[in-house]
Parts: sequence; C-alpha cells; structure tokens
Amino acid sequence: MGTSAAGAQAVRRALDILHCFHDNAPDLSAAELARRLDLPTSTAHRLARALLAGGFLEQDHRTARYRLGPAVTELGRLSYHQRGLHAVAPELADLAERTGATADLALRSGPYAVIVAGGSVTPRVGLRRPLHSTALGKVLLAWPRPGEGGAESLPPLPAFTERTIVDATLLAAELDRVRAQRYAVNDGESAQGVRTLAVPVLDGLDSARFALAVRGTPELITAERRAWLLEQARACAFALEILLLPPAERRRPTN
Repeated sequence: MGTSAAGAQAVRRALDILHCFHDNAPDLSAAELARRLDLPTSTAHRLARALLAGGFLEQDHRTARYRLGPAVTELGRLSYHQRGLHAVAPELADLAERTGATADLALRSGPYAVIVAGGSVTPRVGLRRPLHSTALGKVLLAWPRPGEGGAESLPPLPAFTERTIVDATLLAAELDRVRAQRYAVNDGESAQGVRTLAVPVLDGLDSARFALAVRGTPELITAERRAWLLEQARACAFALEILLLPPAERRRPTN
C-alpha cells in the first residue's frame, strides 16, 4: 500500500509540474517549479528530469530551463481532432463575421473554462479563464456534467474587477438566473471594458459539453442588440451540437 501511495503521489506531482505551464508560462527553471508547487528543488528537478525523458518536457541546454515538450503537443493535437474541434473553425468564424464580436468555444477543466477554439486562441493570450468571473464559466457551472459541481465546488473566488462575484451564495443565485434565462453575461467582471454573452452547447443529458460566447465592448454588445446576438449564438451552438456530439449523445429534437 505504501508503494502504491508513493507512486500515486509521484504521478500527481508530475502532473502538477505540467500544470505549471498554464497561462503561457514560456519556460521555467527547477527552482521556479519548486517554488510554485512548494516542493524541494531537488524533488522538482527529479520530476522534471523524468518528464524530460518521456518527452513531456524539453530543456534549453544553455539556460537549463524547461518548457513543454513534443509529447504534450502530440497528445494535444490528438485530443483536438478526437473531439472534432478542427471542424468548428468555420462556424465560429461565420458567427464572428455576422456579429462583429469575438467568438470563443470553451470546455471545463476543474475551476477553469479552457478556450479551445475561436478568436481568443492566440499565442500571447492564456486559454484558461476562471469559471466564476466569465460568461463561459457561468454556463459551464450552470449546466454541469455528471461528476462536476456547481458554485459549491469552487475554491475561494478572487476578484478581478469591482464587479466580480466573490461570494459563493451570490454566485449560486447568479447561476439560477443563467439557467432561467438560458444564457450568461459577463459585464466587466473579468476585465474592464469587456462584455460577453454565452450560451451552452448541450448534450442529451442537458449538460453543457461546451460553452459558446460572443465577446466585445459594451458599445458592440448593447442591450438593444442582445436578443439578436443571442439568436445568432444559439443557432451556432445548435450547429456545434451536430458537429461535436455523436448522434446518441445529442439532444432529442423538439416538436
């Protein structure tokens, strides 16, 4: 049992090493990895060397700093195609062209919405967004998949602007509104001057496999345009259900 527990801990720590490279951390030293994970530098170095041997990290021999390796790229590409995400670009581009907004598609990873396709996927922009402060995240929280939790499952909620919801009770009430109106709004809760509308891409269990958002300035996403923008987003979300979900997992057509 002791050996099994030690092995499981080593695997968790190795995965934690990989997660340190979220949010576009370009490269990290063993000391920086140790500091982020509160580990001895020798332990971080040993784990990094094991990941290096497996191709999950690579090392700049001039600086001895680590970055994500080719095995991560390969697995990411395989996952991208297995999920069918390579097929959604035309739909998102069409939505962006029609609305003048940035169109993004995200899925849930723990307490984050991870943008997997759309206009925000750029080399300089991190792909993870906290669930509680984003319209994408609120949708994923409002229609959780089996095994995922709602507001009660999140760690303490940090504030990004004065509008960010940081109280779990208030967030739960916000999610009730999201479910009732079938869309979510982020009005300056994650960044000043940004307004977002998001809708779910639902499966046959009424769970949000993905969240779809249109994002822009308050001058673009106005109260007068909201109904029309939501109509465009929902039409796109329905098309994505067909593209991304196998027939047995789709919602049944309504008469």
